[in-house]
Amino acid sequence: MQNKIYDTLIIGAGIVGCSVARYLSKYKGDIAVLERNEDVCCGTSKANSGIVHAGFDAKHGTLMAEYNVRGSRMYPKLSEELDIKYKNNGSIVLCLSSEERPKLEALYENGIRNGVEGLRIIEREELLLLEPNVSDEAVCALFAPTGGIVCPFDATYALAENAVNNGAEFFFDTNVTGIVREGDLWKIITSNGSYLTRTVVNAAGCYSDVFHNMVSEKKIDITPRKGEYFLLDKTSGRYVSHTVFRLPGKMGKGVLITPTVHGNILVGPTAEDIEDKDDVSTTAEGLAKIRKQSALSIKDLPLDKTITSFAGLRSHEAGHEFIIGEVKDAKGFFDCAGIESPGLSAAPAIGEDIADMISEKLDLHKKTDFDPYRRGITDPLKLDEDRLNELIKIRPDYGKVICRCETVTEGQIRDAIRRVPGAKSIDGVKRRIRAGMGRCQGGFCSPAVMEILADELHMDISEVTKKGKDSAIILGENKAL
Repeated sequence: MQNKIYDTLIIGAGIVGCSVARYLSKYKGDIAVLERNEDVCCGTSKANSGIVHAGFDAKHGTLMAEYNVRGSRMYPKLSEELDIKYKNNGSIVLCLSSEERPKLEALYENGIRNGVEGLRIIEREELLLLEPNVSDEAVCALFAPTGGIVCPFDATYALAENAVNNGAEFFFDTNVTGIVREGDLWKIITSNGSYLTRTVVNAAGCYSDVFHNMVSEKKIDITPRKGEYFLLDKTSGRYVSHTVFRLPGKMGKGVLITPTVHGNILVGPTAEDIEDKDDVSTTAEGLAKIRKQSALSIKDLPLDKTITSFAGLRSHEAGHEFIIGEVKDAKGFFDCAGIESPGLSAAPAIGEDIADMISEKLDLHKKTDFDPYRRGITDPLKLDEDRLNELIKIRPDYGKVICRCETVTEGQIRDAIRRVPGAKSIDGVKRRIRAGMGRCQGGFCSPAVMEILADELHMDISEVTKKGKDSAIILGENKAL
């Protein structure tokens, strides 16, 4: 049992949990994040489309709509404060027949009611100027100039690092197994002992119903909705410049095609409701569906340039609505549940609101020394020759390229590990500075990354994992390389 009593414990270190931590760290109080995995951004947040939605799709009057529009407006400032990769590339919703035009017009009207700026319907001639490779069947489209793209890893790590710099704590490999009331406090029982806190934030993604249902008589149900993706090589990155959707259906926005902030193209996702809250396997059927549906939006899409496929889970609530705020019959317990798309877009606004609710409840005062800024790991490719030479004089490891596909240096890898919270596995390094994200998918650089991890973390190389426990790379009795 921890002796310390926290003001707030946040369950889950995804984009929402880290956003809550960042905005709560503006206030005087003891806050911590409990995460069952070995790192930040290991659940829903690590496998999504990386899209900052403009806000035209969420039904008017819902929390989804409110938080989507507010959150998307926060990203430009966040990108400056936290030094994260964000691009306002705009989005397009295709209408593939004149019969569907009324649906497109209804989507436009919904977006206008939601407060989305600059929305307009464009005809095929203008559509071709924006996206020359669009399907021959596209007759018109909804154009949303405020749509954007972001790196979800970058955003989540930046929020977490900024929270830590302002006093928040993170506890990893800490699986919450129970929540009980003890007087005026909540007792959080975990695999690493128990914690006491005045308030709890439930930001546990697909497991948010499990924790809500531990404390409330009014039960909620979260269904994991699996989405599969293709990621294309950077050589295909100019094939589309906007995020291209088709008119949404009952399972969501369907298969989209979007550039990423790193210059790749992302194609997907599918939408399949499943039971297993941890099943992120890809299937032949799902990937075939992506091939078929993407061809309806963009012709001759170079799927032969695919470098990897993957799947992620969205936490779908039965009412298709965010559940945000203090639970009526569990005072001091705050839900951030049912956060599916547009959750990435909405996360900053959700974090800000939850922080305000808790600060008001606990009468927390704002810090005078809160630092909203965070600088990312230095990218040598963005330095001019003189500045790069000066850096290499001080840090020779910044002159040694480890990942050739993404041009990542030893210095960047070491700094990714030294950050707080820092990388502790190959995937932790990959998501922070893209070593292993390129065409060879780590085939060349992984051994060198393992050696650097072992050196920085003072462990034997046989102890280095892909993504934490149960993901050992070197197996067997003879583990020496």
